[in-house]
Amino acid sequence: MLPEIRTILFATDLSPHAPRAFRWAMSLAQRYDARIVVVHALEPLNPTARSMVDLYLPKETRQRLDAEGRERIVEKIRERLELFCQEETCTDPAGRDRVREVRVVEGRPYQAILDEAQRCGADVIVMGSHGHSAMGEVLLGSVAHRVTQRARVPVLIVRHTE
Repeated sequence: MLPEIRTILFATDLSPHAPRAFRWAMSLAQRYDARIVVVHALEPLNPTARSMVDLYLPKETRQRLDAEGRERIVEKIRERLELFCQEETCTDPAGRDRVREVRVVEGRPYQAILDEAQRCGADVIVMGSHGHSAMGEVLLGSVAHRVTQRARVPVLIVRHTE
């Protein structure tokens, strides 16, 4: 039996190269009549940065700023999706309807992507990669590399070309 693709998790870092990876997710969604769940992971502040913020801002102010920042990011993702659907999927009248959900989650990006894939029952993960060298991955780490090594579903990596 051939595998079915009903749900695609599209992980984005909001880089200028995100539209290219999104086009691959949309292409799969068109071909398989699938739905897309978009996720963007907000890396939490490290403990040192968090204590500096807490030192200068009252807790209520910090929480309000955190919430406002999340709202702005979600809105930016939504705006980009609308633009993607208009510019990239003009051949698919149901383009915007294919995007089932947009999620902004906090956590280490690779783990947040894996958690969201499991939560939404993704059949495949689509994400971009900056194409670091092997040495760069060893020294810096790579979200795409970690996701491909740990994912329970297939992962389509779209390399960002210069």
